[in-house]
Order: sequence, then C-alpha cells, then structure tokens
Amino acid sequence: MNILHSVAQMRDWRAQNDNTALVPTMGNLHAGHIALVELARQHARQVAVSIFVNPLQFGANEDFAQYPRTLEQDAALLADIDDGIIFAPGIADLFPIPQRYHIEPPPLANELCGRFRPGHFRGVATIVMKLFNLVQPTIAVFGKKDYQQLTILRDMVQDFTVPVTLVAGETIRAADGLALSSRNRYLDAAERQAAPLLYNILMDIKTRVVNGERNYAQLEQNALAKLTEHGWRIDYVSLRNQDLTAPTEDSTQLVVLAAAHLGRTRLIDNLEISV
Repeated sequence: MNILHSVAQMRDWRAQNDNTALVPTMGNLHAGHIALVELARQHARQVAVSIFVNPLQFGANEDFAQYPRTLEQDAALLADIDDGIIFAPGIADLFPIPQRYHIEPPPLANELCGRFRPGHFRGVATIVMKLFNLVQPTIAVFGKKDYQQLTILRDMVQDFTVPVTLVAGETIRAADGLALSSRNRYLDAAERQAAPLLYNILMDIKTRVVNGERNYAQLEQNALAKLTEHGWRIDYVSLRNQDLTAPTEDSTQLVVLAAAHLGRTRLIDNLEISV
C-alpha cells in the first residue's frame, strides 16, 4: 500500500477511485485490524486504511502522548495489500486550525465508556465525520470490540443520511480469549496472564442468560465482585439490548459489555447474546 499524508493527496486519490472502503484506525495494527481490512476488501475495489491518533477523543489525563505510533511497522503489515492506500495525516493536516465544530452525540455517549471518558465519543464522531468527508467511502468497517462506538456511529450515519454503509467486524481474540487491542502492550507478563478473566466472566454471563437467568442486576454484581476480588478496578459491567437500550425479561438480542482496569491498562470487551 502507498502512504498518503496530506489532504490534497487523499482527495487526488479519491477522485480516481469511486468504490472505496474505509478502515479507520489509530495505528499500532494487529491481527484484529488486518481482519477488518480483509473484510473491507470483500466489499469494495479499493481500501483506504486511515492511521491517525486522534487528539479529540483523549481526555486530559489519558494516554494520548504515550499511545503507540508505529507507522513503519503498520505499513509492513499492509505491504502485501495492493488494492488500496494508507492515509496517515499529521495533526496539522487534519486540523490546520483548532477544530471549532463538533458532532454532539446523543445521551448514550455519556453512558458506559462515555461516563468514564467524558467527551470521548464527541471526538470519535467528529473525526469519523471528517474522514467520511475526505475519503467519501461507500463502505466503512469498524470492529465490534468497540461496541458502543459502533452503535453511536451507526446512529450518526442514519441521522445525517451519510451515504456510507457501516460493516461490523467480529472481535478477534488471542487463543486464551483476550480481545486483541493496541493497549494490550501495556500489560506486563503477570497482567497478560490474568487478562483473560474479563472474557471468561462475560462468557459465564452469556451462558447463564442463554440458560434462562434474567436477573441482570445480580449477574452484573456477581461479575463486579469477582473482578474486584482479583484486583481489577471496574468501570462497568452491563447487560443491554443490542441497540444499547435497557433490557427486559422478554429481550432476545442482548449484549454484555465491560470495561475494567488491570494495572495501568484499561480493557474493554463485549459478547452478543441471542436467546
């Protein structure tokens, strides 16, 4: 893949390619990202992989400065894909002046992860809309691991009648169940060994719901207690409908979502449940 850095280069490339899938990333690519790229290739002739660590979605005390930037390594992972480009702009390319207009998501953006990361989804929605305007893709591919993000972006596309179809990629996991994430590199050896507990707890909740349990609050509390017992600091464990509204006993399409800190690393995960 060729690497484009400027807005002008991106527009020139887009003018010659009218059937494009966009895979937005913040770089530090792993097998989960590559799976999204492969999914994108199934839906469009050309693929644009954006690599940009977006300052708008980081809070004042978050890891923007430390977030891994590995463009050379990322390009090597994508080297064999010849039907697309990497769009890797700098901050000055996308923000020649400080961003004055923003996408304001609905109240869902203040729940779950948004409760603990104020303004995060405002920053995500704003940069994604900017990328949509630049790349003008027919398809955009996002991973289900960021389930709340995917839900908010689907609603944004619907509300603004953006002419792009969102395609959801399944979460890619390590052999022990840990969801792949760029932030997994923050885990030390002991933490990496302990990290699959989050997935195992979500799997236990899924099994119990499939087997007929409907006391969602108790299932959430049990999960919180087990994670706390093992030294995790929990943001939330939540059972929701798959549109992220509150479930009822009659709900059949559910999702259990969690975010928790293991050492200095914040991990998120989710599992869809059909009953």
